[in-house]
Amino acid sequence: MKHEEHLDRFDVLFGQYFQNMYLKPLEEIFKIPEKWLEKGLQERIFSEEEKAMIEAMGGLEALLARLRELLDEQQDRHEGGNRWIGTMGTSPFGMHGYNPEGVRIGNEGKQGRAVKVWDRRYYKNLDDTLELDTRSIKMALRRLRILTRNGRADELDMDKTIKRTGENAGVLDIAMRPSKRNRVKVLMLFDVGGSMDVYIRQCEQLFSAARYEFKHLEFYYFHNCPYESLWKDNTRRHEERLPTLELLHKYNQDYKLIFVGDASMASYEITHKNGSVEGYNEEAGITWLNRLKENFPYMVWLNPTLPQYWSYTQSIGIVREFTEDRMFPLTLQGLTQAMRALRDKRAKYGE
Repeated sequence: MKHEEHLDRFDVLFGQYFQNMYLKPLEEIFKIPEKWLEKGLQERIFSEEEKAMIEAMGGLEALLARLRELLDEQQDRHEGGNRWIGTMGTSPFGMHGYNPEGVRIGNEGKQGRAVKVWDRRYYKNLDDTLELDTRSIKMALRRLRILTRNGRADELDMDKTIKRTGENAGVLDIAMRPSKRNRVKVLMLFDVGGSMDVYIRQCEQLFSAARYEFKHLEFYYFHNCPYESLWKDNTRRHEERLPTLELLHKYNQDYKLIFVGDASMASYEITHKNGSVEGYNEEAGITWLNRLKENFPYMVWLNPTLPQYWSYTQSIGIVREFTEDRMFPLTLQGLTQAMRALRDKRAKYGE
């Protein structure tokens, strides 16, 4: 295990191999009937005086030993008690109750006093298949760095300095060189409105990370599918638009094109003339998409919808075919693959 995104898998497999407890809730391992843990209609509130009177049992080993004893003895559901496995009581075992030192059985808990919760997953948020935060987006975007040396010589060239000094009979001869800078140029087109509203935060995080990582970043917005014009300011989307043909002339093939959108719409919005829900486009959306692809051969589509749902929406299939399988999910793994694809236009999703 060499990367932090694998910690969760290691955690799960370690528990499965040595204790067989991480993949199953505790009630399944100890064969605890479900009705013993059912929550009552009214929640019990414990006063501070009641809590002070409850004693801890004395450590994890004592708790587990007592749990095994109870499983041999208990026959029925218990609620509100101080001994058996149950709910809303002061017993160390169960849910919805209180004990200063207990084993919580199940996912629901609010007291924060359990010394053991077998189904807790500490490293799940590091999983490379989960959705991104700004930090992990920045880390993934760095894979697109195309570093070149230019500008003023302000960095020590150690190898050249050693060589020159050796040739100069040991007299120090310092060599300088320009520092490396990320020269990649990125053009991002964001789908906004409609079904994309639920992904606003993800797109904001992606945009923030991209602004941080790329010195040469340009961006525009569209709704569902690009047509004859795009815009920079969503508050003036109907007044201030840039013709798409002008964009094609303004940015050359040095730019890497990144679409960001869920590609979820009526299929005719892509395939038919006048298919746009916001106007009367004289040419089909797929015509404009193909023009963009022709102008920007290094192109990917980032889809915030997870891949397991792509097959349920016909328009996603159409867009995915247009991208030649260069549609990637907004997960750490997906974004990493997308950045690699922008360096190699033959790369596809899943490779």
